[in-house]
Amino acid sequence: MTMKFTCILVLFVVIISSVGLGSAYGATSACGKSSPDNEAMKLAPCAVAAQDEKAAVSESCCLQVKKIGQNPSCLCAVLLSDTAKSSGINPVVAITIPKRCKFANRPVGYKCGRE
Repeated sequence: MTMKFTCILVLFVVIISSVGLGSAYGATSACGKSSPDNEAMKLAPCAVAAQDEKAAVSESCCLQVKKIGQNPSCLCAVLLSDTAKSSGINPVVAITIPKRCKFANRPVGYKCGRE
């Protein structure tokens, strides 16, 4: 009986710790409480424009980039996320989207990571 209780207690502590760590990760993320991978999903309308610098940038893409781009470190985290990479996003091309959307208040010369 004691062994069974100990196992259940350990399992309970592991579950509570996991939930706590997940919240802590979200709070310290470059994108606030959302992960860069979750934010990357919101940039689906930008898929073509983030792969080809000559492609037209849709209004819905500009709207999403404007929302995420209010925090340049979040935008970079999104562009360098696993989701963006697996989608074929080219960060060098993607970082040009704010300019192509003609945003007046955009970080000029901003670079993400080594890009």
